[in-house]
Amino acid sequence: MQNVVIKSRSGKYKKRIWIISILIVLIVVVTGIMLLMARWKPLLSQKLKDGVYNRSFNLYKLDFKDISINLLTGSIELQDVSLVPDTSVYNQFRKLRVAPANIFEVKLERLQLNRVALLTAYFKREVEIKSIVLENPSINVTHYKVEKLPEELEKEDQTLYDLISNRVKSIDVKRIKIIDADFDYINGDNFKKIHSVKHLSINVNDFLLDSVSQFDTTRYYYAKDIGFELTGYKSISKDKMYTIKVDTIRGSALHKSIDITGVQMIPMYPDLAFSRKYTYGKDRYDLKFNTISLEGVNFALLDAEEKLQAKALKIGPAKVNIFVNRELPPPPNLDKVRNFPHMALKRLPIPTVVDTVKLNNIDLAYTEYNPISQKRGTVYFQNLSGRILNVTNDTLQLTKNNHAVANLTALVMKTSRINVQINFNLTDKNAAFSYNGNVAPMNLQALNPMAKNMGLVEIESGQMQKLDFNIHANAKGSSGKVHFYYTDLKIKLLKEGENGMAPKKKGFLSFLANKLLIEDANPIKGEAARTSNVTFQRTPAASFFNLMWKSIFIGMRETVGLGIVPVKTPEQAMDKIKDKKEERRKEKEATKKN
Repeated sequence: MQNVVIKSRSGKYKKRIWIISILIVLIVVVTGIMLLMARWKPLLSQKLKDGVYNRSFNLYKLDFKDISINLLTGSIELQDVSLVPDTSVYNQFRKLRVAPANIFEVKLERLQLNRVALLTAYFKREVEIKSIVLENPSINVTHYKVEKLPEELEKEDQTLYDLISNRVKSIDVKRIKIIDADFDYINGDNFKKIHSVKHLSINVNDFLLDSVSQFDTTRYYYAKDIGFELTGYKSISKDKMYTIKVDTIRGSALHKSIDITGVQMIPMYPDLAFSRKYTYGKDRYDLKFNTISLEGVNFALLDAEEKLQAKALKIGPAKVNIFVNRELPPPPNLDKVRNFPHMALKRLPIPTVVDTVKLNNIDLAYTEYNPISQKRGTVYFQNLSGRILNVTNDTLQLTKNNHAVANLTALVMKTSRINVQINFNLTDKNAAFSYNGNVAPMNLQALNPMAKNMGLVEIESGQMQKLDFNIHANAKGSSGKVHFYYTDLKIKLLKEGENGMAPKKKGFLSFLANKLLIEDANPIKGEAARTSNVTFQRTPAASFFNLMWKSIFIGMRETVGLGIVPVKTPEQAMDKIKDKKEERRKEKEATKKN
């Protein structure tokens, strides 16, 4: 029994010896590592700085406040890092025609490398890192136009692997994170900022550079995925008339997507005050897009050839408010045909192919200020939705299909459904397009918010059974057919109110119009339905929207019996506005004298 006790005590004693021995070994190892790092830390710091300086042929200088290395976990951390180019060296390279087109200046709070396989890198020349994290970097890229020697141009054809293969066999980084970066792209000739991006974060997943991965077409810049996120973007437009905000922009090379949320274009001034900042008429936009997204984006094509190719562009929900002040003349020598959708498409800075544009739940309000009535009139299109196929300005795609077709639907004046198909000829020099559609039954009094203030006409009664149209149009004008079916139509002709007062009824003229001109129904009982053959000559001041609705409006006027009353062109309307302003000025002067 005593022997058993002795053996038991002896076993416990041996275990304690082993534990103490292990602790002593760990203490010795850790102490050794600390002493080693204390000795090698300044040497390693200088080695890194010299390596960057020499490898860049004296162009870049690396500096940092502190470096820490944990050999047990394989982590390396640098604090307050800066990479600064020497411009005098760069100018020498330019004279020798060996300078790169871009130089970089980088500052960041922290650079961290986690789980670095130091032994693998040393013995096998294979770099394996679990993650690289760059926190709050500021990156300035300055671009110069440079001339290069032929042999330097040949070097640019080498792959990245060709450039590093004589030093390492492979580089494998599971994740690279750039957190909250500020990026400025600067023109080196005048040092003006070309692009500026704040609060940009980038995630690179499964980066692998070796002899095989450089030919892997499933990778983008040697990575399985590169994602980015930009938050809290805010800027002022160049003319200082709008604030532009974007909540978030996210993208992914793997998912081939770009998602944008919270896009706003906010005018700096109220509608009339905004327009009166200009000498000539200028549309005022108040825009809010909840979501804009691109699907099926070919990032490789975008990067290599600067061509945007996507399967779908989704827009909406959104609110679009457009205001036009008719008291101001249009800009001289400006033809608004350049802003027709398919003509504006031609002016995009890069070739673009979008298979389908999908619109969803867009509320559109178009408001005009009529200086004659001194009132605003608004046309509403709510829940505008639909699809536009083959949106492109790419010359190759246009040889295959030169038409974009839009099928749209909306609730007009908050009461009745409108369906319209627009066929755009994308290659026609005269901006040719055609459109056809129909409007469901509605009470015509719903048009009064527009008709009273914009046209000085009030609809007392009227019920529309149906409206359909088929119009061909271009920069010169339009022609086509309009069928307008209605009953019990009666109108009031109005005289403008003064000093902001409501328009007044022209009693006798209204009576004559209803009795002598207006046909109160179509078809009239016992007669065939009337059809209007529309011909409208466009003026340079007429916009795309103006051309579309004016063509339909003329058909409706002719159907009700007002075809003999000529429609004023924008130029004629402006002459009337000038006359009215002059009349009011004289009345004020006469009042002051009295």
